[in-house]
This record gives sequence, C-alpha cells and structure tokens, in this order.
Amino acid sequence: MTLPPSAARTAFVAAARERILITDGAFGTEIQQRKLTEADYAGALGLGHDQKGNNDILALTRPDVPEAIHRAYFAAGADIAETNTFSANRISQADYGAQHLVRDINVASARLARRVADEFTAADGRVRFVAGAIGPTNKTLSLSPAVDDPGYREIGWDDLVDVYAEQATALVEGGADFILVETVFDTLNAKAAIMAVRQVESALGRDVPLMLSMTLTDLSGRNLSGHTVEAFWYAVRHARPLTVGLNCSFGASQLRPHVRVLSDIADTLIMVYPNAGLPNDLGEYDEAPPTTAALVREWADQRQVNVLGGCCGSTPDHIAAIAATVAGLPPRAIPELTVATRLAGLEPFVMAS
Repeated sequence: MTLPPSAARTAFVAAARERILITDGAFGTEIQQRKLTEADYAGALGLGHDQKGNNDILALTRPDVPEAIHRAYFAAGADIAETNTFSANRISQADYGAQHLVRDINVASARLARRVADEFTAADGRVRFVAGAIGPTNKTLSLSPAVDDPGYREIGWDDLVDVYAEQATALVEGGADFILVETVFDTLNAKAAIMAVRQVESALGRDVPLMLSMTLTDLSGRNLSGHTVEAFWYAVRHARPLTVGLNCSFGASQLRPHVRVLSDIADTLIMVYPNAGLPNDLGEYDEAPPTTAALVREWADQRQVNVLGGCCGSTPDHIAAIAATVAGLPPRAIPELTVATRLAGLEPFVMAS
C-alpha cells in the first residue's frame, strides 16, 4: 500500500529544491564541554549504574543541556535538529541498566527537539525539521565477534528489527518528522532498521520518511561490513529514502571522491555531515570552522549535495560557517537514471540490458 506523503516530507522536498539545507552538528562535543558530573547524568532515576557518558539519558535528567544545544544549532542556521538519541536503544542502554527507559528517553528527546524547532519556525516562518536519530548499536549482523566461530552472531535479525522498531516508534510518538538511520557501519543492520521503520509506518498507517547515512571505516571507501558506497546504495535503494549520504568517517577532505560517486548514482537527496577532520593524539578535533566550511563548499560548488552539516568535533560555529558559505548556492539536482537491475554484494553489479 502506498501511503500519501507526510506534510514534513512535502515541505522538506520543496525546501531542498530551493536551496542547500543545513543539518546540525555534534552533540557529544557540546556535552563534553559542559563538564557534567555523574550526578548530572543520573539525576533522581536511581538506576544503580554509573551513568556518566550516557548522553541520551540527559533528556530525562538534564533536559536543559540538549535544549541549549538544539537552540545553538538552530541559531547557527540549521534547518534540521537531530535528536540526542544515538544510543537510545535497548542494546546500548543495557550497558547503563537503563534499557527499560528507552521509550521515555526517545519520546522526551523528540518532544524537546520538536518544541525548539517549532519555536524557531514560529519566530521567522522558516520551517525547521526534526530527525529522530538512530545509531547502529554496538552489535553487527554481518560479522562474528568470535574469531574461531565465523558463523556466530551476538544478535539475530528479528531481535534487532524489534530493537529498532521500539526506538523508532517512540521517536515518531515524540514528534520526529523523519527517522535518521545514521553511522551505518553494517549494511545488514541498516536493512533491519529499514524493515523496522516500515513496520512502524504500517502500524501507524502513515508515511514515516527515512534518512540513511553510511560511515566509511577505511580510505578505500568501505564500511565495516565491507560494502562500497555504490554497493551500499544498491542494497538500500528499494527503501526509497528521503535522503542518503555519508557521515562521520574521516572528515570532508577524505570523503570527496565518495561524495561524488554517491551523488552520481543516487536518485534521491544527498545529505553529508562529516567529522571536523581527524582527531589529534588526545582525541580532540582541531579543524577550524572556516576550514570545514571551505571543504564542504567544494561539494556545493559542484552541485553534489542537498543537505550539509557536521558530525564528530563540529560545533555551532562550524554549522554557522557552513551555512554562511553555501548560502545562495544552488542545490544538487536529482539525476534521472536509466532503468536497470542494480544489485550488490560487497561490490555493485549492474545487469546489462
């Protein structure tokens, strides 16, 4: 059954025809700068586990922190707020003894982002969007963690689909416009997330737009499950995502050839939000906002992108610099591709007609 497009999808596509849209930057960098204590994270939840570093739970214990970060990114020029829910799934939250709070965390995070987005929209009339962020979890469907048992998996397909569906349902309930499946290091995990979102969509009886974002784990342009950028796209294109793209990885400079490849083959909007370069020996990011902005402008100048933003190490200053440098530049036009059977193993395969 084909569902009518959501109002958010329609508005997003219309805006993307007019200009390059801006998504926000890193949350972890901003949270770390606030030097929060374990008590800040734990609040009064009484979980019995050390919560320091559980950034997602701040939606319940210190909502002023993610709210301030959302406001800073919108003020910098962002059109999209990504919810602070990268690890707000049953698997990751089990490390903190907070797996029973997954729904509460995601609903609260989405509501917070929605409220701030709507406030900025009301102030100037420019529509802001909320993307419900879903990370890859720390499990992989494609690879065995046991070197002597290559067939072993820590989690099965059905279980991972259920994990993703639980999170996606809560994000939509909280007001997310889209579900962003990001930092995809395992293409099979992404396919499980796609199935989960389609199940949620069917249960709700309404359009739940998908955004998909791959991360590269080596300079040859592959993710951890070994897929090239082309193979990844051919493996997920059946989902008809609102956007597809790349995030995290090695920074904008090293992503240049891979953005070009994806831009040429994907018949949907392209969203790229790289790290602010590579971390130094102390794990800190030194790439200055003007440098990041100049690098991503190259993609804009060549009309290879529709949405730009930042990942690890980026700040509101990076987003402001990116927004300023691409203002007025035309967005990428979605290519019209010839009809062909496009398949993927680790490499892409196009069947001759």
